[in-house]
Amino acid sequence: MSECRFCRTRLQQLFVDLGKSPLCESFLAPDQLNAMEPFYSLRAFVCDHCFLVQVEDHVMGESIFGGEYAYFSSFSQTWLQHAKDYVEMITERLGLDENSQVVELASNDGYLLKNFVAKGIPALGVEPSENTAEAASKLGVQTLVKFFGTETARELVAEGKRADLLLGNNVLAHVPDLNDFVAGMQLLLAPEGVITMEFPHLLRLIEGNQFDTIYQEHYSYFSLFAVRQVFAAHGLTIFDVEELPTHGGSLRIYARHDTEQTVSSAVTDLAERENAAGISSLEIYEAFSRRVVEIKHRLVEFLIGVKREGKSVVGYGAPGKGNTLLNYCGIREDFIDYVVDRNPYKHGKFLPGTHIPVYAPEKINETRPDYVLILPWNLKDEIIAQLAEVREWGAKFVVPIPELQVLP
Repeated sequence: MSECRFCRTRLQQLFVDLGKSPLCESFLAPDQLNAMEPFYSLRAFVCDHCFLVQVEDHVMGESIFGGEYAYFSSFSQTWLQHAKDYVEMITERLGLDENSQVVELASNDGYLLKNFVAKGIPALGVEPSENTAEAASKLGVQTLVKFFGTETARELVAEGKRADLLLGNNVLAHVPDLNDFVAGMQLLLAPEGVITMEFPHLLRLIEGNQFDTIYQEHYSYFSLFAVRQVFAAHGLTIFDVEELPTHGGSLRIYARHDTEQTVSSAVTDLAERENAAGISSLEIYEAFSRRVVEIKHRLVEFLIGVKREGKSVVGYGAPGKGNTLLNYCGIREDFIDYVVDRNPYKHGKFLPGTHIPVYAPEKINETRPDYVLILPWNLKDEIIAQLAEVREWGAKFVVPIPELQVLP
């Protein structure tokens, strides 16, 4: 990729180079372990014009998200509660009722829309992955199995659908054709409708050393500074913003068709803080790469030390971010015996690239490891509470991000 996917400026400034990795959600069956596995260069660049951070798009979105997809939202209780709280809040804020139309983009397994269905509010999911869409349908969530963009938006409008609430959680980063996606939202949004989008905040990624959230499936990484430019280019105004603790620090933006109305103080305050942090200058991006290398060194040094002591280490969780971390650091079964995950779709399979086996969480009680490396570090409190019994045999938790921590 030589041009910014938003403003088409030539990309020259490297943000971070994470070597080569496979697709982070492409788990392997046992009969695939000896087959050729594709690896892709994982480099992120920052546009020196609009300051959108983005990876090279080696793989089309259809190859990543179409057909079968390994990520199901419903296996995190924290995330389910987050979705339920959002539905309660936004229903009251916008006065949604049985005459409203809610549309969620990348609705996954219906984890969020089921709450609108329970309230009798018409809800439609647009989801490209067939297996997650099927799970949503079983919950009574009407789901259109398609990728979203201007073409899908026009089809829905032709059918008489316009969204009073158009939402997307952690989808904006997954979009290869960013301009087509946002233009589609502008088309589908009702005249007085509201868009809410949640995505990890680039400033928190930088400050929290969250390099493992960079992977091929995440095409773009947004600051408020960058996303305001993208939405404005398509006739949409971001009029409010919330800062959320999810995924290591996220933004929830509120947008509408361009109007004369003023934006909230939350938008202007965050814009000022981003500016003070240097989000629109290259220095903050150049320093990030050096810190990433140091985190890698510390984690590998720790694992070498405990393995030389004869200790056992297992991983908890098999998220995309975990696969980025393990592949970048070169951590395989010589360091980690196995990982566990609550998602049964991953059981009996192997992590992409590292080929570490994946089991159900009960495996930890069977083998009683000395250390548990928490790969979805953003859920560490939930996971530590779930695994309270490991303290019975003196096991400790290891959290790699934002810096190495060993917790009793």
